[in-house]
Amino acid sequence: MKTPGLIVPPLTPFNDAQQVDYDALAPQIDFIVKRCDAAMVVAAGVEAQEYHFLSLEQRKELVRQTVALVDKRCPVAVGISHPNFRTAIEMAHLAEDIGADAVQLLVPLRPFGGEPTTAEMVAYFESVARETRLPMLLYLNPGPGANVSVAATIELSKLPQVQYVKESSRDLSRVGQLIVEVEKAGHARYYTTMQMLLITLMLGGSGATMPPPGAALANRIVKAFLAGQYEEAARLQLQFGLFPAKWMHRGLTPTLKAAMEILGHPVGKPFPPFNELTADEKAALQAYLSQTDFMKDHANAYR
Repeated sequence: MKTPGLIVPPLTPFNDAQQVDYDALAPQIDFIVKRCDAAMVVAAGVEAQEYHFLSLEQRKELVRQTVALVDKRCPVAVGISHPNFRTAIEMAHLAEDIGADAVQLLVPLRPFGGEPTTAEMVAYFESVARETRLPMLLYLNPGPGANVSVAATIELSKLPQVQYVKESSRDLSRVGQLIVEVEKAGHARYYTTMQMLLITLMLGGSGATMPPPGAALANRIVKAFLAGQYEEAARLQLQFGLFPAKWMHRGLTPTLKAAMEILGHPVGKPFPPFNELTADEKAALQAYLSQTDFMKDHANAYR
């Protein structure tokens, strides 16, 4: 997997019957592979992919279709996150069977309340790791998952099969420390998120994880950074200052789906009962995007 680079989860398109729209997924996968230059695609593994709304069999089918659509053009990690480690193992076995390259696993909350201890988190990951040969992407996302301390993150990154860490925090102090104690220490490659991409690259991290359309702009940031065009990289990075933050009261997925629609690449609406952006909010988002490189990047994205 090339570094620095981007780990990209497709947005899950749903049709009016609330079924996954595979006709809309296929061109999005092409866009992610070609225009976002994904270092790795994540199938049904992050909250932006709305996998919680799928039955286990529907989730498995989404994984199969995603791996097939990527068609070995870049590595694929299968999202296996589930509070029950046995279900996570079942998903890991599927990932092996269909030729995936890695699995992504969220550090779970205790279903009965309270944050898990470091020992519990390590035991959970070890229980899954014993049952799969695939490398693991440690997914940190407080809220859907546990709030993992710096010390616990370091301990988890030391597990032999944890080769990648996906960090959702925007806390520079935390990110800086973990780049030193995870990436630089040689335990795992460390990835952050869109608002932290450039500083992550500058400090020696491996990149970031984000869905489209953010990943297309992020790809330009990575390329500018690698070319030593630091002013251009900073100019592009500042476009993440307002997007998606100004619309996050609706949530990340509705905002990104609205942006894709505005840019001419519809991927459906959020799964009900959760609402899409209002007409006024879409108008404001369109006005912002029209002033940014998003419009330039997406003008002919599917051609």
